[in-house]
Amino acid sequence: MADGSPPPGPDPVGPASAVRPFLVTAGRVAPSAAGRPVPVETQVVATAEGLLVLDRLSFEQHDIVAACRQPQSIAELAARLRLHLNVVRVLAEDLRAAGQLTVHVPDSGVTHDASVLRRVIDGLRAIPDSRGVLRDTD
Repeated sequence: MADGSPPPGPDPVGPASAVRPFLVTAGRVAPSAAGRPVPVETQVVATAEGLLVLDRLSFEQHDIVAACRQPQSIAELAARLRLHLNVVRVLAEDLRAAGQLTVHVPDSGVTHDASVLRRVIDGLRAIPDSRGVLRDTD
């Protein structure tokens, strides 16, 4: 709220994790074998095997696979689960390697297209703020 107090009602996502990010990933920072970070727009979806072993996964891995019943981007997962983006990147790669997630990396030619970025910006501006007011346009 404007006075700095939290909005009324329960937190829709829950509290952020108190565990340090490097503990969740066992100190690993390179999310892929090649050492290149997984793009934030990469789509991930749970596999049937991932859903079968859901109860045997660690807390964060469980939350990622459970959230990926529907395809989501790495960025969406990080925001939804309130995890550091690089933690989600590392864990998603681990889950992919174990066959519990399917990863779909977008074509880099399309993701670097300025018109895509413009449509994303326009889409974000079309979302009303907490008061229901649309953001100003350029």
